[in-house]
Amino acid sequence: MASVEAWLEAFYAPEDPELRGVRNDAERRGFPEIHLPRLTARTIQLLLPLIGARRVIEVGTLAGYSAHWIGRALPPGGLLVTLEIDGERAEAARGHLARAGLGDRVEVREGDARLLLEAMEDPGGWDAMHLDADKESLPHYIDEAHRLLRPDGLLLIDNVLWKGQIVDFWAKGSDAMPSEPPVAEGDEVDEATAAILRVHRTLVEDRRWDPLVLPIGDGLALARRRPG
Repeated sequence: MASVEAWLEAFYAPEDPELRGVRNDAERRGFPEIHLPRLTARTIQLLLPLIGARRVIEVGTLAGYSAHWIGRALPPGGLLVTLEIDGERAEAARGHLARAGLGDRVEVREGDARLLLEAMEDPGGWDAMHLDADKESLPHYIDEAHRLLRPDGLLLIDNVLWKGQIVDFWAKGSDAMPSEPPVAEGDEVDEATAAILRVHRTLVEDRRWDPLVLPIGDGLALARRRPG
Protein backbone atom coordinates (compact mmCIF):
# COMPACT_ATOMS: atom_id res chain seq x y z
CA MET A 1 0.00 0.00 0.00
CA ALA A 2 1.45 3.35 -1.03
CA SER A 3 2.11 5.81 1.78
CA VAL A 4 -0.06 8.89 2.10
CA GLU A 5 3.04 11.09 1.84
CA ALA A 6 4.18 9.44 -1.39
CA TRP A 7 0.72 9.83 -2.92
CA LEU A 8 0.53 13.50 -1.95
CA GLU A 9 4.04 14.15 -3.29
CA ALA A 10 3.20 12.53 -6.62
CA PHE A 11 0.08 14.63 -7.18
CA TYR A 12 0.70 17.88 -5.29
CA ALA A 13 4.50 18.27 -5.15
CA PRO A 14 5.86 16.67 -8.33
CA GLU A 15 9.60 16.87 -8.83
CA ASP A 16 10.75 17.90 -12.32
CA PRO A 17 14.10 16.89 -13.90
CA GLU A 18 15.73 20.14 -12.74
CA LEU A 19 14.95 19.44 -9.09
CA ARG A 20 15.94 15.78 -9.40
CA GLY A 21 19.22 16.96 -10.95
CA VAL A 22 20.01 19.05 -7.87
CA ARG A 23 19.43 16.08 -5.58
CA ASN A 24 21.38 13.68 -7.78
CA ASP A 25 24.34 16.03 -8.01
CA ALA A 26 24.32 16.52 -4.24
CA GLU A 27 24.41 12.75 -3.78
CA ARG A 28 27.35 12.41 -6.18
CA ARG A 29 29.23 15.07 -4.25
CA GLY A 30 28.59 13.30 -0.96
CA PHE A 31 26.47 16.08 0.52
CA PRO A 32 24.17 15.03 3.39
CA GLU A 33 20.69 13.95 2.32
CA ILE A 34 18.87 16.70 4.20
CA HIS A 35 17.02 18.43 1.38
CA LEU A 36 13.71 20.05 2.23
CA PRO A 37 10.89 17.49 1.92
CA ARG A 38 8.84 18.03 -1.21
CA LEU A 39 5.54 18.67 0.58
CA THR A 40 7.25 21.15 2.88
CA ALA A 41 8.88 22.88 -0.08
CA ARG A 42 5.57 23.05 -1.94
CA THR A 43 3.83 24.49 1.14
CA ILE A 44 6.42 27.27 1.39
CA GLN A 45 6.19 27.88 -2.33
CA LEU A 46 2.43 28.46 -2.05
CA LEU A 47 2.58 30.55 1.14
CA LEU A 48 5.06 33.12 -0.15
CA PRO A 49 2.84 34.55 -2.92
CA LEU A 50 -0.10 34.65 -0.49
CA ILE A 51 1.77 37.19 1.66
CA GLY A 52 3.05 39.06 -1.38
CA ALA A 53 6.64 38.06 -0.65
CA ARG A 54 9.27 39.70 -2.82
CA ARG A 55 12.32 39.58 -0.55
CA VAL A 56 13.18 36.38 1.33
CA ILE A 57 16.13 35.21 3.45
CA GLU A 58 17.08 31.54 3.81
CA VAL A 59 19.55 30.00 6.26
CA GLY A 60 20.91 26.73 4.86
CA THR A 61 21.42 26.41 1.10
CA LEU A 62 23.05 22.98 0.70
CA ALA A 63 22.94 22.39 -3.11
CA GLY A 64 20.13 24.87 -3.69
CA TYR A 65 17.16 22.48 -3.70
CA SER A 66 14.90 24.58 -1.45
CA ALA A 67 16.18 27.75 -3.14
CA HIS A 68 14.77 26.44 -6.44
CA TRP A 69 11.30 26.04 -4.92
CA ILE A 70 11.44 29.46 -3.24
CA GLY A 71 12.98 31.23 -6.22
CA ARG A 72 10.21 29.97 -8.48
CA ALA A 73 7.64 31.50 -6.11
CA LEU A 74 9.08 35.01 -6.36
CA PRO A 75 7.80 37.58 -8.84
CA PRO A 76 10.04 39.34 -11.38
CA GLY A 77 12.38 41.60 -9.44
CA GLY A 78 12.07 39.41 -6.34
CA LEU A 79 15.11 38.37 -4.32
CA LEU A 80 16.07 35.34 -2.25
CA VAL A 81 19.30 35.66 -0.27
CA THR A 82 20.34 32.18 0.85
CA LEU A 83 23.18 31.65 3.33
CA GLU A 84 25.58 28.70 3.28
CA ILE A 85 28.69 28.17 5.40
CA ASP A 86 30.27 25.48 3.19
CA GLY A 87 32.12 26.74 0.13
CA GLU A 88 31.65 23.64 -2.03
CA ARG A 89 27.93 23.56 -1.36
CA ALA A 90 27.56 27.26 -2.05
CA GLU A 91 29.37 26.93 -5.39
CA ALA A 92 27.27 23.93 -6.40
CA ALA A 93 24.09 25.84 -5.56
CA ARG A 94 25.17 28.85 -7.63
CA GLY A 95 25.74 26.60 -10.63
CA HIS A 96 22.37 24.87 -10.36
CA LEU A 97 20.50 28.14 -9.85
CA ALA A 98 22.21 29.79 -12.80
CA ARG A 99 21.40 26.87 -15.11
CA ALA A 100 17.79 27.01 -13.94
CA GLY A 101 17.51 30.67 -14.89
CA LEU A 102 17.13 31.75 -11.26
CA GLY A 103 20.46 33.53 -10.93
CA ASP A 104 18.77 36.91 -11.32
CA ARG A 105 16.61 36.41 -8.24
CA VAL A 106 18.63 34.09 -5.95
CA GLU A 107 21.87 35.23 -4.34
CA VAL A 108 24.02 32.68 -2.48
CA ARG A 109 26.11 34.25 0.28
CA GLU A 110 28.87 32.17 1.80
CA GLY A 111 29.87 32.36 5.46
CA ASP A 112 28.68 32.06 9.06
CA ALA A 113 24.94 32.75 9.07
CA ARG A 114 25.11 34.53 12.43
CA LEU A 115 27.54 37.10 11.03
CA LEU A 116 25.79 37.34 7.67
CA LEU A 117 22.41 37.97 9.30
CA GLU A 118 23.84 40.62 11.60
CA ALA A 119 25.25 42.41 8.54
CA MET A 120 22.08 42.02 6.46
CA GLU A 121 20.87 45.24 4.88
CA ASP A 122 17.41 46.79 5.28
CA PRO A 123 16.24 45.66 8.76
CA GLY A 124 12.47 45.49 8.86
CA GLY A 125 12.24 45.27 5.08
CA TRP A 126 12.17 41.52 4.42
CA ASP A 127 8.97 39.59 3.78
CA ALA A 128 9.92 36.07 4.90
CA MET A 129 12.75 34.05 6.40
CA HIS A 130 13.27 30.28 6.07
CA LEU A 131 15.47 28.55 8.67
CA ASP A 132 16.76 25.08 7.74
CA ALA A 133 20.28 24.73 9.14
CA ASP A 134 22.39 24.88 12.29
CA LYS A 135 19.63 23.94 14.73
CA GLU A 136 21.81 24.91 17.69
CA SER A 137 21.63 28.56 16.59
CA LEU A 138 17.87 28.70 16.00
CA PRO A 139 17.10 30.85 19.08
CA HIS A 140 19.59 33.44 17.82
CA TYR A 141 18.20 33.27 14.29
CA ILE A 142 14.68 33.92 15.58
CA ASP A 143 15.84 37.14 17.23
CA GLU A 144 17.47 38.16 13.95
CA ALA A 145 14.26 37.29 12.11
CA HIS A 146 12.28 39.68 14.29
CA ARG A 147 14.77 42.44 13.51
CA LEU A 148 14.84 41.80 9.77
CA LEU A 149 11.22 40.92 8.95
CA ARG A 150 8.58 43.52 8.25
CA PRO A 151 5.41 43.62 10.39
CA ASP A 152 3.27 40.66 9.29
CA GLY A 153 6.37 39.05 7.77
CA LEU A 154 6.53 35.25 7.83
CA LEU A 155 9.07 33.10 9.68
CA LEU A 156 9.36 29.47 8.51
CA ILE A 157 11.36 26.87 10.46
CA ASP A 158 11.83 23.28 9.29
CA ASN A 159 12.42 20.14 11.42
CA VAL A 160 10.62 21.45 14.50
CA LEU A 161 9.23 17.99 15.33
CA TRP A 162 12.77 16.57 15.18
CA LYS A 163 11.63 13.07 14.16
CA GLY A 164 9.17 12.91 17.05
CA GLN A 165 11.69 13.63 19.79
CA ILE A 166 10.06 16.93 20.69
CA VAL A 167 6.66 15.38 21.29
CA ASP A 168 8.25 12.55 23.28
CA PHE A 169 9.87 15.02 25.67
CA TRP A 170 6.75 17.05 26.31
CA ALA A 171 4.65 13.90 26.70
CA LYS A 172 6.57 13.20 29.89
CA GLY A 173 5.27 16.40 31.43
CA SER A 174 1.89 18.06 31.73
CA ASP A 175 -0.15 19.90 29.12
CA ALA A 176 1.55 23.12 30.17
CA MET A 177 4.93 23.99 28.72
CA PRO A 178 7.44 24.13 31.62
CA SER A 179 10.39 26.48 31.70
CA GLU A 180 12.69 23.58 30.84
CA PRO A 181 11.87 20.35 28.98
CA PRO A 182 11.05 17.43 31.27
CA VAL A 183 13.95 15.00 31.29
CA ALA A 184 13.67 11.54 32.80
CA GLU A 185 16.59 9.93 34.59
CA GLY A 186 19.03 8.59 32.02
CA ASP A 187 17.77 10.87 29.24
CA GLU A 188 20.21 13.11 27.44
CA VAL A 189 19.26 16.20 25.50
CA ASP A 190 21.78 17.19 22.83
CA GLU A 191 22.34 20.83 21.95
CA ALA A 192 20.26 20.74 18.75
CA THR A 193 17.26 19.14 20.49
CA ALA A 194 17.49 21.59 23.39
CA ALA A 195 17.56 24.49 20.92
CA ILE A 196 14.43 23.24 19.13
CA LEU A 197 12.66 22.85 22.47
CA ARG A 198 13.56 26.48 23.23
CA VAL A 199 12.19 27.48 19.82
CA HIS A 200 8.78 26.04 20.70
CA ARG A 201 8.76 27.83 24.02
CA THR A 202 9.72 31.11 22.35
CA LEU A 203 7.09 30.87 19.63
CA VAL A 204 4.34 29.95 22.09
CA GLU A 205 5.17 32.53 24.76
CA ASP A 206 6.81 35.45 22.94
CA ARG A 207 4.03 37.89 22.08
CA ARG A 208 6.05 39.19 19.13
CA TRP A 209 5.02 36.08 17.15
CA ASP A 210 1.74 34.52 16.05
CA PRO A 211 2.71 30.83 15.54
CA LEU A 212 1.51 27.49 14.23
CA VAL A 213 3.18 24.16 13.43
CA LEU A 214 2.13 22.14 10.38
CA PRO A 215 2.74 18.37 10.74
CA ILE A 216 4.22 17.93 7.28
CA GLY A 217 7.68 16.52 6.65
CA ASP A 218 9.54 16.82 9.93
CA GLY A 219 7.33 19.67 11.12
CA LEU A 220 7.17 23.17 9.65
CA ALA A 221 6.72 26.08 12.06
CA LEU A 222 5.00 29.21 10.75
CA ALA A 223 5.12 32.44 12.71
CA ARG A 224 3.76 35.83 11.74
CA ARG A 225 5.79 38.76 13.04
CA ARG A 226 3.25 40.82 14.90
CA PRO A 227 3.35 44.56 14.32
CA GLY A 228 5.01 46.61 17.03
